[in-house]
Amino acid sequence: MADTDRARIESDIKLLRGALAKLKPAAGQEALFDMAARYCNDTEYHLKKGDLVTAFGSINYAHGLLDSLKYVGKKKVD
Repeated sequence: MADTDRARIESDIKLLRGALAKLKPAAGQEALFDMAARYCNDTEYHLKKGDLVTAFGSINYAHGLLDSLKYVGKKKVD
């Protein structure tokens, strides 16, 4: 993966952190919200290690978890 891939992952981290800061999970959504935050942390860990493939997978999984909140709690996720 190239430097552009690292930049994309870093951008995705910022987007996810922004969404996490804006959202407040409804009752019953805390586990999904927490998992998304943990996968974001995992992304940063793997990025620091230089493992861009795992970092990319982790951040996409985190975004998917937040997207699932749209369906579980009818919350809009940007």
